[in-house]
Amino acid sequence: MKIQKRLAADLMKTGENRIRIFEDAKEEVAAAITREDVRKLIAKGYIFAVPVNSTSRGRIRKNYAQKKKGRRKGQGSRKGTKSARTPKKAAWMNKIRAIRRSLIKSRDTKEITPATYRMLYIKGKSGTIKDKAHLAQLVKQHKGE
Repeated sequence: MKIQKRLAADLMKTGENRIRIFEDAKEEVAAAITREDVRKLIAKGYIFAVPVNSTSRGRIRKNYAQKKKGRRKGQGSRKGTKSARTPKKAAWMNKIRAIRRSLIKSRDTKEITPATYRMLYIKGKSGTIKDKAHLAQLVKQHKGE
């Protein structure tokens, strides 16, 4: 069997450790002494090579699923600074767009006058308005006047 394994490994271009022989065909394989005989046994499927093991991605998939839920993002998992993870410009764009959407909605529903809208728009652009909650507070204040 040693010779057959060596020949099979040579023919299949793999190591001898990856070569397997079916238990039922042991006698037939033992009778094979030439490369041609071994080639025929490989074609029949009596001799085959075990696939190469690769690193499992199961753990990675599990971690990715958890990250999608918002887990595994604690202090110890972070590498970059706050501004590297969400650039200051991106944070500003998200904030100002939310404020402007809210302002347009307030103006369209006649909650505020166009003059108030313009004044609050400029305040938003200058960075005076912190967030939507702060904007709602200012809108409420101007509605009372």
